[in-house]
Amino acid sequence: MNTTDPKEFFTHYLKRNKYRITPERFEILETVMHCDGHFDADELYLRMKNAGSKVSRATVYNTLDKLTECGIVARYRFGERLARYEIMFGNEHHHHIICRSCGKIEEFVDKRVERFAREASLSMHYGFENTVLHIYGVCRECQLNVGA
Repeated sequence: MNTTDPKEFFTHYLKRNKYRITPERFEILETVMHCDGHFDADELYLRMKNAGSKVSRATVYNTLDKLTECGIVARYRFGERLARYEIMFGNEHHHHIICRSCGKIEEFVDKRVERFAREASLSMHYGFENTVLHIYGVCRECQLNVGA
């Protein structure tokens, strides 16, 4: 299905997989689509509760699983125990560099990464699907603060 409307896309996904279509799931989708950057499930739940939502924590987690399955959001761990999410629907494919000191996450696009991944897949007789690269280091600000 080729659509630019995440609600329509999610509805189609739920129907195709015989999942219930509930107002709570679409309330969560709406809140997710207004999130900037990376967020975790509890942050999303608290944001919704603070806005007066009656949605349960379990429904938030369950819906995030469905949004991940259908590709509207992506789930990452970034070296933490906590899963973080970000919107993928309508966004350019990108990679991450994460500061081990302060936890800052920056995004970047580099076509060389994609080219390398395709070539590596081909050389090992795999059909390439996608790639995710996470680079870990210490950001410039944290490096400068070490001596402060």
